[in-house]
Amino acid sequence: MLAKRIIPCLDIKDGRTVKGVNFVQLRDAGDPVELAKKYAEAGADEVVFLDITATHEKRKTLSKLAKKVAEQLNIPFTIGGGIRSVEDVEVLLSCGADKISVNSAAVKNPQLINDLALAFGSQCVVVAVDAKEIDGEWLVHLAGGRIPTEIKLLDWCKEAESRGAGEILFTSMNHDGTKAGFANEALAMVSENLSIPVIASGGAGSMEDFYDTFTKGKADAGLAASIFHFGEIEILDLKNYLNNKNIPVRI
Repeated sequence: MLAKRIIPCLDIKDGRTVKGVNFVQLRDAGDPVELAKKYAEAGADEVVFLDITATHEKRKTLSKLAKKVAEQLNIPFTIGGGIRSVEDVEVLLSCGADKISVNSAAVKNPQLINDLALAFGSQCVVVAVDAKEIDGEWLVHLAGGRIPTEIKLLDWCKEAESRGAGEILFTSMNHDGTKAGFANEALAMVSENLSIPVIASGGAGSMEDFYDTFTKGKADAGLAASIFHFGEIEILDLKNYLNNKNIPVRI
């Protein structure tokens, strides 16, 4: 079995790391480059940066961030937020990013996934999916969770894979920031129907939550933000815990 990955996520707003609950009530969590460096030294397998600030200067802002991070990090990192074209990705990869994450733009223009996979390889393309369970149905949401669609979670994940996505980063809006555990039933549904890795996001609050998402949720990686940002769980402690529970992790 492949090693399960532990991935801190840094949501960036105006150059600072922020964290909220259910996609709202944001509070400052520190400098993203310093945090990422700390996580790399603490044993994180990868780091994800998602810029949630909507500005016209997006590409410039993200490329500056990618350069700074690449200078400090010795582990792979993914960067996303407002990426809409092959040109956007070209800039970010040339600045040192290992992967990019696309979300709303890919839903609005699914051909973008094909184009990116063709230009850079599927291994670079992470399709992030924000979904919310409404009346028993998981539906995809856009624009940082603000705009609901009628697109079903599994349908979209399957389409993303067929178009060349290398990974799915699924965030449960119902669970985000609640620390009540990941959406393991939905994760298992997605994981069992895809052949590409699925990253679990939204709801991590304890070490047990990671164990559950790797066993019940069939996730390939567990992503979290506030529990790492605010020192509630140390990455090495988490990996030792998982290792003792026979979950394969890199220590």
